[in-house]
Amino acid sequence: MEKQELHIDFEAAKAAFETYLDEYDRTDDKIHLKIVHTYCVVDCAAEIATRMHLGQEDVQLAKIIGLLHDIGRFEQIRRFHSFEPGTMDHAVYGAELLFGPEKMIRRFVKEDTFDKLIETAIAKHSDFRLEGISDAHTLLHARLIRDADKLDNCRVKLEETMETLLDMDEATVGASPISEKVWASCLAGESVLSADRVSGMDYWVSYLALYFDINFPETWQIIRENHYIDRIAARVPYSREDTKEKVAHLVAALHQRMKG
Repeated sequence: MEKQELHIDFEAAKAAFETYLDEYDRTDDKIHLKIVHTYCVVDCAAEIATRMHLGQEDVQLAKIIGLLHDIGRFEQIRRFHSFEPGTMDHAVYGAELLFGPEKMIRRFVKEDTFDKLIETAIAKHSDFRLEGISDAHTLLHARLIRDADKLDNCRVKLEETMETLLDMDEATVGASPISEKVWASCLAGESVLSADRVSGMDYWVSYLALYFDINFPETWQIIRENHYIDRIAARVPYSREDTKEKVAHLVAALHQRMKG
């Protein structure tokens, strides 16, 4: 007998997610930012998966992971009004929220076929390095959500106010130095460890350095089409000459990485 194709109901998951969001203050700037980000990540995941010519089931699965990837952020904001990783590991918390004893995941996805895959992709989506996944299908979706998340962060860094992002304005960010450890990571062509960030500029260049960790050429293609790297770099007025030179070096290195 031919195996019946599993249908994943994204629209039902979305309706359940909207009900979940009613527990939070949608007028809060940080809550609003994360709601918009969630739906944009869904779109980014679908776009990357479609460009990769994945099957429809994988496209729908990518969208559901995108929908739920930051579910832990809402409680983090309510408790701490912060995105700082020191307040909570939102990815691990989100996975525990969904797959703990209450099995909240059943509100969003009725079938349990992909539970382990979804749990792993969500729990690891913000890890400094993606490690410890041996199953090829799970690794595909863990990489995909990381790319989709970073892709929408391009939009976030261009559209949101600097006060919402960093609690300071552009000029203050641009006047601050880049710390030695942060710049060493940039020179090494790798993401910046959150704990190494001290200044506003540390945070800003860390947002650019994230793109050293892109997994798929399809994601780079979208970044290139939208000129995201140059636009993010140009948002801040760099009042320090050394910072201006370092950012130019970082942008050039990212362009080189983009070429493959």
